[in-house]
Amino acid sequence: MGSVLGRGWRPALLPGPSHCASIGKPPAPVPPRRSQHCPMNPVPLHKRGYDVIRNPHLNKGMAFTLEERLQLGIHGLIPPCFLSQDVQLLRVMRSYERQQSDLDRYIILMTLQDRNEKLFYRVLTSDVERFMPIVYTPTVGLACQHYGLTFRRPRYGTHCLVQFEDFANANAFRLLNKYRDKYCMFNDDIQGTASVAVAGILAALRVTRSRLSSHVFVFQGAGEAALGIAHLLVMALEKEGVPAAEATKKIWMVDSRGLIVKGRSHLSPEKETFAQDHAEMGSLEEVVQQVKPTTIIGVAAVAGAFTEQLLRDMASFHERPIIFALSNPTSRAECTAEQCYRATQGRGIFASGSPFEHVTLEDGRTLMPGQGNNAYVFPGLALGVIAGGVRHIPDELFLLTAEQIAQEVSEQHLSQGRLYPPLSSIRDVSLRIAIKVLDYAYKHNLATYYPEPLDKEVFVRSLVYTPDYDSFSLDNYTWPREAMSVQMV
Repeated sequence: MGSVLGRGWRPALLPGPSHCASIGKPPAPVPPRRSQHCPMNPVPLHKRGYDVIRNPHLNKGMAFTLEERLQLGIHGLIPPCFLSQDVQLLRVMRSYERQQSDLDRYIILMTLQDRNEKLFYRVLTSDVERFMPIVYTPTVGLACQHYGLTFRRPRYGTHCLVQFEDFANANAFRLLNKYRDKYCMFNDDIQGTASVAVAGILAALRVTRSRLSSHVFVFQGAGEAALGIAHLLVMALEKEGVPAAEATKKIWMVDSRGLIVKGRSHLSPEKETFAQDHAEMGSLEEVVQQVKPTTIIGVAAVAGAFTEQLLRDMASFHERPIIFALSNPTSRAECTAEQCYRATQGRGIFASGSPFEHVTLEDGRTLMPGQGNNAYVFPGLALGVIAGGVRHIPDELFLLTAEQIAQEVSEQHLSQGRLYPPLSSIRDVSLRIAIKVLDYAYKHNLATYYPEPLDKEVFVRSLVYTPDYDSFSLDNYTWPREAMSVQMV
């Protein structure tokens, strides 16, 4: 289920409070909002009473001031107590820390989102690295398996950027191809995963000190994610000067029936693009032995598919083999970070779809495996699309996003084993992605918002969501005391 239905959390970088950001004319630029401790212009509200406190976009709980309670007609509907957002954050954390399981912690946070959206995002942004595994991968997968337990309410919208995912393979491509030129939409499984995976590969090239064209890729899996990554890799190779026909020959795919080869029956059009002119091979291990790829990418949710022998083979073929175990949840990963590093003597360049702990090797080195999290992609991409009023999202924007994410990885990060920037910096990374997307949109006549902003960074920053509470208290005026005297007969 995509962001229109609000399956779970989406990083708060979009303009306005809605989970469906408007497409077309963006909101007029406004100055960046200040801290809740600083005075700000009040936001006029037409809602009163229960309509205020039952709206998660407006509700502030006990952070409403006395003036707001009186003016909005909620004075008797909430306890006679006043709390700052900082105190509310501490109270949420106390409740959060009492929970016994990640699923319970997920439910606590989703319940908060349905009650007080500003406070929810304040909690998340207080420690992104801590909460990301709860509100997103891997816990969100468990929440989907217990959907009846975790469901709170549907979230719909109109005039939206629609992100959809978790559709069957054939349906995902069919719907993407049918609607991508009619609506502002993308598929996160196909395009978002492709962007973050290619970003990791581009970062890995700085470790191997090689060009993309010198690499050969073997995929475990040939579904939406694998085909999306493969198509974006072809685009990246073409950008490097490799013809499309040659680029596809560098990509080998293994599905449940073995290597995808020309002449095999019942191939979908998407799979047929990457069918190799080669004899059939039945197993991933056989393909790796024959092809000797520089990179293996697991996206079929087959736990343990990257066996110790396969990892040792990769290390014997290449000094720095690239191992991407991207399947979610953690229990479905093709291998763990530790298994990769141990089998390759710490030479494997590893990334995963789920988070793994740091690994300390026998030689004393500590490696921090990178998580190829789609959350690096869609917030910044979506913000840039919305800011420019982009009507349709071309694949070039996903490649641009991948390149920007790779640039965010420092040499220090690479030396630690990271292929992605720390999640603690995700809001800054997303902002820079949005600026790149916006700049590309104007240069390639994709933007519909005019006039073109002179300072795109200032413009984008003005649209970024803030968890600070708005003020709903209207100005009050009093007359001089002498003017207030009542004339008597």
